[in-house]
Formats: sequence, C-alpha cells, structure tokens
Amino acid sequence: MSDRPRLSFVIPFLNEEKTLRELFDRIAEAVRPLLGPGETFEVLFIDDGSTDDSAAVVEGLVGEYPEVRLIELQGNFGKSAALAAGFRQTSGEIVFTLDADLQDDPKEIPRFLEKLNEGFDVVSGYKEKRNDPFTKVLPSRVFNWMVRRSTGITLHDVNCGFKAYRHRVLKNVRLYGELHRFVPVLAHWKRFRVGEIVVEHHARQHGVSKFGGGRFFRGLMDLLTVVFLMKYERRPAHFFGGLGTLTLLSGLGVGAYLVVLKLMGEAIGHRPLLSLAVLLVVVGVQILATGLIAELMVHSRADMPFVVRRVVAHPQRALSSPVSQRASAPEPAPSEVS
Repeated sequence: MSDRPRLSFVIPFLNEEKTLRELFDRIAEAVRPLLGPGETFEVLFIDDGSTDDSAAVVEGLVGEYPEVRLIELQGNFGKSAALAAGFRQTSGEIVFTLDADLQDDPKEIPRFLEKLNEGFDVVSGYKEKRNDPFTKVLPSRVFNWMVRRSTGITLHDVNCGFKAYRHRVLKNVRLYGELHRFVPVLAHWKRFRVGEIVVEHHARQHGVSKFGGGRFFRGLMDLLTVVFLMKYERRPAHFFGGLGTLTLLSGLGVGAYLVVLKLMGEAIGHRPLLSLAVLLVVVGVQILATGLIAELMVHSRADMPFVVRRVVAHPQRALSSPVSQRASAPEPAPSEVS
C-alpha cells in the first residue's frame, strides 16, 4: 500500500452496529473505480463510546481489509472530539466526513471530488430534500439561516455531516466543544474556498438519532463562539477593551457629575448614583482585566480533551502514527481567495 492514501474517510459512530459493514462496502464500491495505479484509500471508524457490538464489527472489517482502521476512544467525548481524533490519525490528500447511519450516500463521492477540482478547499453537502422528522428539519433551517446572517457564509446547510476537505484545511482548524458543524465557517474565515453541492439524503433505517432537543441551544452558544472567534480570536482585548472602556468612562462620568454636586454644597452620600458610579468603575476595570487575560490565553491554548484507548489496524499496514509525523507547526492558511 502507498504510504499516503489519496482519500481518507473519517466516520465517528455511536451504537451503529447494523450499518457499519454496509457503509464500508458502499464507500469501497464508490471509491475504487476513482483510484489510479498505486493509489489507495483509508476508512477510519472512530468509536465514541459505543455500548453495543459496533467496535467488534469494525474489528472484523480491520481483519479483512487493510484500508480500515478502528480508533476507539476511552468513552463518549462527543462528535467534535471523535472527528478531531480521526483527523489526527488520517493522512489522505482529501478527507471526507460522513455519518455512520447510512443517511449519507457514498455514491456522491465523485461529485465532491469534481467540485474540489474546481478550485475549492472545502465542499459541504446540502440536504435539499431532507428525510428527517419536521422537529429536526425546522430547527435546522432556522439555525442555518442564523449562521448565514451572522457569519456571511452562503452555505444552505452547515449542519450536514457529509463534507470533503483538502488535508491542509484540517491542519489549520481546531475542533473542541461542538464546533464540528462550523468547520466550513472557520475555514472560510481563514480564507479557504468553500463550496457546496446538493446531496441525496436517506431516511434512517436502523437505530435512533443521538441528538436531543438541547442540540439547538448548544448550536446557538457555539455560533456565538464562532462569531467571536472570527472577529476577535487574535485580539480579544479589542472586544473586552471597548466594552470595559465604555463601562469605565460611564462610571467616571457619573462620578464627575457627583463631584460637581458635592462642590456645589449638595450631599451625595445618600444618592444611588454614587453606588452606580462605583459599580461601573469596578466592572469596567474587571472587563479590561478579562481582556488582558484572554490575550494571554490565546498564546497558551489547551489541547483537545479526549483519550484514545487503542488503534486497531490491519497487519499489513504499518502502525507508524500520523500524529508524530505531523507534530510540527500548522501550515499557514492562504492569504487570499482566488
């Protein structure tokens, strides 16, 4: 096998034992005709704390196919952590992500590659006709509208898990919390070219959705995080500094007004404005201090909080870790969009 596969597939799963083998078969069927002589592909299944026989199914695939690897996390860390674990282990020139529930159809893979060949760095799927309950479709549409309005990106469906990336994009985007759905937004912010294609979406045939009603609220909180990062990641003191300065000046203004009254002989000790002035000054100083602390934190970021329990690979595949091979500093993002 080639040291570096042409295509990589990163597939997180949680209790999907009935779909994993069929998913691999469909991916292999779609990909093998696209590969030239000497080219290979790899499929990384990331077990995010499954309690059924999903891991055993993937281990069976590992024994049969050198293209398959199992990355088993120590427990359930969430989809962003699972994707980050997969991204660290993958080495393909093009990296695909898709869900393990067979709602994403691998037959769309050639169309993703065609779109990438048009000069895009990220291609996101758009489930124009979505086969999900209305209780999932409506919040998703509202959420996507909010993302477009607040970030300026034109994607119709940022939530779609079926995406393709050039490898250098993933080296320049960090995942934590639940930011996996915002990878195209973060890539767009770093001046990578982001495109979109309409993909076929199938109804779920096995298992149940792993996302509850709190997903919408968490998405809103992550959207606020992304908007803040896009504007202030490298200069958080500009955000806190503006707010803190406004608060501090308001407090000083109220205090100056009270000083004038005092000089005119009026008593100010009983006035609520005195407490307000002190409060505004104290809060303003605290906000400014928060901005300075945030500036320091920019230079000392913590790593992704997940633990890989084990990696299972086919005996024919060398077990040299892609993580150690790419421990150097990230490649710089392109400075402008063509």
